[in-house]
Amino acid sequence: MFKLLFALAAVPLCIAAAKSHIEQITTLADASTDGVIKLDESLFDLITSPKREWSVVVQLTALNKNMKCTPCKEFDPAFHAVSRAWSTVPKAERYKHFFASADFAEAEGVFRKLGLMSAPVVTFYPPTQGQNILASGKTDPFNYDFNNFGNDAKELAAQLSNFTPVPIPYRVPIDWGLVLSLLTTTVLCALTARLIFPIILSRWTWALITISTMLTMTSGFMFVRIRGMPYRTKEHSMIPGFQNQVGAEIWTVAFKYFTLSSAFLALILGVPRQTNKTSQRAAVYLFSLVIAVTFSALIKDFKIKNGGYPFSYIL
Repeated sequence: MFKLLFALAAVPLCIAAAKSHIEQITTLADASTDGVIKLDESLFDLITSPKREWSVVVQLTALNKNMKCTPCKEFDPAFHAVSRAWSTVPKAERYKHFFASADFAEAEGVFRKLGLMSAPVVTFYPPTQGQNILASGKTDPFNYDFNNFGNDAKELAAQLSNFTPVPIPYRVPIDWGLVLSLLTTTVLCALTARLIFPIILSRWTWALITISTMLTMTSGFMFVRIRGMPYRTKEHSMIPGFQNQVGAEIWTVAFKYFTLSSAFLALILGVPRQTNKTSQRAAVYLFSLVIAVTFSALIKDFKIKNGGYPFSYIL
C-alpha cells in the first residue's frame, strides 16, 4: 500500500522534472540569436537525455584557431543559417526540435565520450518517447553524411527536414555581391556600347579583320599549328623545302604580302587624290620602289623554299 502511494506521489515529481528540462532547453534556444544552443558536457547530457520527447541535431566542431579545422569553419555558417531558419517556425512545432553545437574547447569530454577523432560531426538525436517519436520508430542517433551531401546549408536543411516535425523553411539568401556585379557589368556594357558599336559595325573594321585573317592563313598558320612546328630553328628562320615550315615564316611572309597590298592600295586610292603634282610624283616613285623591293624579297624567299628556282629580281 505504501509503495503504491509512494509511486503515485512520485509521478508529479517526474512530470515536473521533465517539464523543467524542456523549459530549460527552450529558454536556452530562445536566448540564442539564431536558435543554436551552445553546449558543455552537462548541457549535452541534458539535451540528449535518453528519455526525451524532443529531437535535437548536434554539431560537434572545433572552431578554435589552434585546432586549425578548416572544414569546421566552412560548415559552421551553414549550420547556423539552417538553425536561424528553424527559429522562424511557430513555437508549437519549434519546441519539438532544437539545434545545438558543442565545441571541442568547451566540451572536450563529449568528444572523448563519443570517441570522436575528427570534426565536424553532425548527429541527429530523435525523440525516444512521447507523441513526437518518428514514424519509422527510429530512436537511435545517426550522423549527417558529409561525403554524400556536402556542407551546403540548402542540402543540410533538406536532409534534416525528413526528420523534423515540419520542414525547415530555409531559403538560399540573395547573393547581393553577384547582383551588384551583374548590374555594374550591365551599366558598363551599356556605356561602352555607344563607343564599341560604331567600331564593330564599321566596314573598315571588318575589312581589317578579313585581310589579317587571309594574310595569316595564306602564310601557313594552320600548317605550323597542326604539325606543332617550332617558331624557328638554331640555323634558320626559314627552312628549305615545301613540306617544312617554322612559325617565323608566317609573320615574315604575311608582313611582306601586307606591305605589297598596302603599297598597291596607296597607288590606287591615295596617289590620285594628291593635289600637288610633286607630292604625287614622289608618292608614285616611293610606292613603286616599295613594291619592287618587297616583291624581290618574296622571290628570294621562294628560292629558299625551292632551291632549284633560277630567277631573281633586285635582291
